[in-house]
Order: sequence, then structure tokens, then C-alpha cells
Amino acid sequence: MNNPFHKSQVDEELAGKVNQFFSIYDIQHENGNIYFFGVPKEDPGLIYQKLWQTFSEKGYQFTFKYELGEHILIASPITPTNERRWINVVLAIATVITTMVVGSFLFAANPVNNPSDVLKGIPFTVAIMTILGAHEAGHYITAKKHGMRASLPYFIPFPNIIGTMGAVIKHRGPIPNRKALFDVGISGPLIGLFVSIAVTIIGLLQPPVTQNSDFFHIQLSSPILFEFITRFIPLNTALISYPIAFAGWVGMFVTALNLIPAGQLDGGHVLRAMLGEKARYVSTVMPFLLISLGFYLTYFQNRDGFLWVLWGLFLSFFAAAGHPKPLDDEVPLGNGRIALGIFAFIMGLLCFTLVPFQMQP
Repeated sequence: MNNPFHKSQVDEELAGKVNQFFSIYDIQHENGNIYFFGVPKEDPGLIYQKLWQTFSEKGYQFTFKYELGEHILIASPITPTNERRWINVVLAIATVITTMVVGSFLFAANPVNNPSDVLKGIPFTVAIMTILGAHEAGHYITAKKHGMRASLPYFIPFPNIIGTMGAVIKHRGPIPNRKALFDVGISGPLIGLFVSIAVTIIGLLQPPVTQNSDFFHIQLSSPILFEFITRFIPLNTALISYPIAFAGWVGMFVTALNLIPAGQLDGGHVLRAMLGEKARYVSTVMPFLLISLGFYLTYFQNRDGFLWVLWGLFLSFFAAAGHPKPLDDEVPLGNGRIALGIFAFIMGLLCFTLVPFQMQP
């Protein structure tokens, strides 16, 4: 080690934490790294679990090394990920455009014959982007709160009946503990659902739009939660004639899908935090249940169950990959989080419908 040891506030703070689990007898610096020489008081794996978040908050990651008869804890500055944020911006703009085009048709315009009519879809775009953005913001803010690294949301433009396939964020690095896993998993669906309910109410208070095109040959089925809202604000015609309320319906549909307790879905994260390793049994069975449901609806009920077959196949790949284990997998969630998790799954069921949509001839 060429550089001499010099004290700093970061050194002192880290050394104070490290000394609880690793008896330090020397500290040295080289190329921006901090080398703590000492004797482990317990298994290095357990030390890593207990110190990871402290180092992460100070902008460091660390590893253990045993060299020439000495134990060394090496703290290295976390290199900021070179995020190409222009991709997030381009995808968001593209999703605004695709949802605006769909929205213009929902508002009985025809942007094909009159391109300026696309602007009539702005209310639908604002509604759907707000719902999706709120969902991903919940994940992002909660991840940052727990010292986890997360990307900005990636919106996914797609030429379907809503103009998008939703949005995702990327999580980088380990999960500190089960509480962090639970909080990150549950925050998106609950915040997104709250916004969906608000958007639904606003949409139902608007006058219906008389559809003057054959663009939408689709029949929508409302989940229990949506039906409950319409008891207070009745529909005067088909749901598709209320574009903003339709965006709220989409938000509930997205919530139901995300809260399925399997794989890397939000519901999978929440259940893993609640049940620990036992959650893998549910995660393994759930894809087969969805595929079976799809075949039952198709061949026994003569209804369109293809969605659940497709979703079950999709989940089977993610369930097979397993779920990342939190660094500290022993921290109890507490009764409050358990109750909140149960509430979230109940809300997911209230947003679920056997055949959400079906194409009409």
C-alpha cells in the first residue's frame, strides 16, 4: 500500500461501524479504495449483510479478502452507472404519442384522416401516463429510501388498445432486507391503484363520448372495485365511451396483474417478503393455475382465456429463475406490514376479472 493512512470523517464513520463486527488494527488507502485490516468477529457473510447498507449510503461497496495471513475488508467507491437517460426520454415521448393516438380514437376523432385530431387524445394520455408514472414512482422513491439503486422508469410504447405495455424500472445491486423488499414491492401497486381510483371517478363524472368509428370492437368486463364505484356514479352507456374512466379501468387491470404472487412481479416480491423461502411454492404453482384457468375458460366456458394462458407461460420463465434473496433475510416484517400485504392482495382480487376484455365480431 503506497498511500499513507489519513483520517477523514468517512473513515471514522465507517471504521466505527466496521469495528462492531471486524476488529480493525490498520487502515490504508490506495487508488480511492479504503483497506481495513483486522480480525472478523463473525462470519464474513453475516458481516456483509449487516454493513452493506451503511457502506452503500456512503457511496461504497465492499468485499473481503484473505491475503498473506491477513483479513482485509476492501471498500471501493461505487461507480455511477452510465445511464443513457435519453432512452427513458425517447420511450416516454413515444408512449405519449401512441397513447394520444389511441386516445383520439376513444374521443371519436380520426387522426388518420385529420392528423391534428390526435391532440384530442391528450386527456387519455394524461390519465394513463399519470397512473403508470405513479406506480413506477412508488417503486423508485421507496427503493431510494432503502438505499437501493434504481433506474428511472422505462415506458413501453405499443400499438394496442391502450397504446402502451406499461412501464418498468431496473433495480441494481442487492436487496438489504425483507422490509425493503416488501416496501418496494407493495408501494407501486398501492399508489398506482389509488391514482386509478381517482382517475376512474373523474372519468365517470365526464359526459360519455359517442363513438363514431369501428376502431374498438371490444367488450370490457369490470372488476368488483370498478363496479362498486359505478354504484355511486352510474354508467349511462358502455365503459369504452368514457375514455378517462377507461384509463382508470386499465390501472386496475395492471394492479391485478402485478399483484399475482409469482416470480418477479410485485406480488411475488410482497409474498417473498411475507413468507420467506416458502413463497417459492406459490410462485411455482401460480403459472400452472393461470394456464389451467385459461384452458378452462376457453374450452369449457367458451370464453376468451388466451390472456391467462399467455400470462401463465410468461410467468413460468420468471418463476423458474427464482427470487433474489435479501441480504438480511431474518428481519421480521411486523404485524403492520403483514396486514398491509394482506390488504394489497385483497385489493388485487377486487381488481381481477376472469375475462377482462373480449373482441366482438
